[in-house]
Amino acid sequence: MRPGRRTRALRITGLTLAGLLVLGVGAAGWTYWRLNDNIDGVDIDSALGGDRPARAATTPSPDASTTAAPLPTGSLNILVLGSDSRSGEENQELGGGDSGGARSDTAMVVHLDAGRSTATVVSIPRDTLVDRPSCPLGDGESTRAASGVMFNSAYEVGGPVCAVKTVESLTDVRMDHYVEIDFAGFARLVDALGGVTVTTGEDIDDDRSHLTLDAGTHHLDGTEALALARTRYDIGDGSDLDRIGLQHQLVKALLEQAADEDLLTSPARLYRVADTVTDSLTTDTGLDSLGELTRLAQSLRDLPADGVTTLTMPVVPAPWDRNRVVADEPEAGELWASLR
Repeated sequence: MRPGRRTRALRITGLTLAGLLVLGVGAAGWTYWRLNDNIDGVDIDSALGGDRPARAATTPSPDASTTAAPLPTGSLNILVLGSDSRSGEENQELGGGDSGGARSDTAMVVHLDAGRSTATVVSIPRDTLVDRPSCPLGDGESTRAASGVMFNSAYEVGGPVCAVKTVESLTDVRMDHYVEIDFAGFARLVDALGGVTVTTGEDIDDDRSHLTLDAGTHHLDGTEALALARTRYDIGDGSDLDRIGLQHQLVKALLEQAADEDLLTSPARLYRVADTVTDSLTTDTGLDSLGELTRLAQSLRDLPADGVTTLTMPVVPAPWDRNRVVADEPEAGELWASLR
């Protein structure tokens, strides 16, 4: 090749490689922006101020891959809510009802032990009667305090801020973070992970959750898994406690499925899962960025599915309403004290 042609060919090759590099960086930037923009954040710390249980001290430890920003290894408490919001056509189809409001039909306090290789998940039954504190609202007003009301009414009257304040009032445990996922988001997450495998000990034929399963092992898609999480009237005595047992099975199944999926070898699947998760979440402002969520996930890399213990807050039937429950003391208080 003559010198002039060789120079032109090298220039074209260089420009082509530079163009591909720019496109790659642009695509990566767009992907990060999209995933980061998916997440809704609520500034719970500013809303609640300093009148809260003490925050547990967290001690970061050096990490070879992130020496500039060591991963945290201290204990952590996260309030995870499953909202039955009917907003949006997809949620209405999955949950029924109107779009006039939302409640926290699933509430779990996730406690990560120091070292983050073990965790405890404690469910709070939605039918628990509690003393709901006054909660600040976004318009500067506050909700009224109320005694002997359903636990899940806190979210209904005051959103995430009131849900956190009510849990902290009930447990005297500081919620370091808040995570919320709705009907549609949960179903999409299960589908993005390829479904979950669960084993039921009895036949299920629940007209309200629209789930029919024979006793045995089943691989469920997102819609079926959501129906299982909502099933209560056709199992056991039809109480919320039996439904919580099914939800605990799903938690373990999701952790096992996520561990089995080698997402790093499939960028397309990794993106689908990340896009699904971030698009389905509302968090506190301490977790409302892709960077913070990634750091939290990285800090849990040594947490196996069998290192997670699932419990339900000890409760007894309310003396004045046998269809509701109240915390069983002193057992409930001792459980919460162990998570501080």
